[in-house]
Amino acid sequence: MAVHGARGRSGGRPTLEEVAARAGVGRGTVSRVINGSPRVSDATRAAVEAAVAELGYVPNTAARALAANRTDAIALVVPEPETRFFAEPYFSDMLRGVGAELSETEMQLLLIFAGSDRERQRLAQYLAAHRVDGVLLVSVHADDPLPDLLSQLEIPAVISGRRSAEETLPSVDSDNYGGGRAAVEHLVSRGRGRIGHLAGRMDVYGAQRRVDGYRQGLRDAGREVDDRLIVPGDFTEEGGRRAMTLLLERFPDLDAVFAGSDVMAAGARQVLRERGRRIPDDVALIGYDDSAIARHMDPPLTSVRQPIEEMGRAMIDLLLGEIADRRPVASRGLEKRQLVLPAELVVRASS
Repeated sequence: MAVHGARGRSGGRPTLEEVAARAGVGRGTVSRVINGSPRVSDATRAAVEAAVAELGYVPNTAARALAANRTDAIALVVPEPETRFFAEPYFSDMLRGVGAELSETEMQLLLIFAGSDRERQRLAQYLAAHRVDGVLLVSVHADDPLPDLLSQLEIPAVISGRRSAEETLPSVDSDNYGGGRAAVEHLVSRGRGRIGHLAGRMDVYGAQRRVDGYRQGLRDAGREVDDRLIVPGDFTEEGGRRAMTLLLERFPDLDAVFAGSDVMAAGARQVLRERGRRIPDDVALIGYDDSAIARHMDPPLTSVRQPIEEMGRAMIDLLLGEIADRRPVASRGLEKRQLVLPAELVVRASS
């Protein structure tokens, strides 16, 4: 028989995290069960309810009182210009995953752009008024002040893609290192001799990790790494054009290119065709994201698939757990709150 008010492993009252560990689910799932969400299977609901009974978990009364003042709103904050958001499939796929996971809850989703200093100042004032229960941050650069602001305001937040290896916020990312490595391994297996890389913005940790994977792929094949073959871009089509142009000037005999995004690969393809280079006969081409662009390109583009919609769902799951668990961030471990989902190479005719 369960005794309410039983002690958890921490020595105090059982926590949401301990219920999640006992049930073998995420904290967001526990939160949904407790709040009566229908978006939970019968088996999962039974496992959570059993863990609640076994541990004698009682929702924190202070959190319950605070719930009365909740806004039932989550902000998806994109620190980029609107033009980039609507031009890149990554953002729409992320939004689709986030929206799907929220659809069975009572939460409203606010989309906020913060690509300029003025927009950031306005956002800071908005967040300081605690008008949302939590924040999802997408496409954050290393020097972005927003994550630190959220920590200072003690607003629950989850970040898409870590800012560095020492990330302190809960995060969801894909295996950028493994994806870059797989792209190069594939090109080597196809007999390509000189492989260039059109990198993304180097103040984005994911882009850095793709470069690391590219380098390791070459080392695995026993090849030297020539950094002149790595040209930074900015994840845009025009950036892909500029980087491809520079790469061909440096290495006219180039026979393979790994681009850090499908959008940049589209720009690279334009330059290659203008120079009379056939794909893949003369130059093999690989992108990243496996977006609709990859599938509709001529020839169809080999690309590293990020599970972007799944990442969006996972971010919501984590954030609901953060909102439900109001303990100080410093008292919570990050091990299960920084997720890295696998990337997968999807081979098509371009390589």
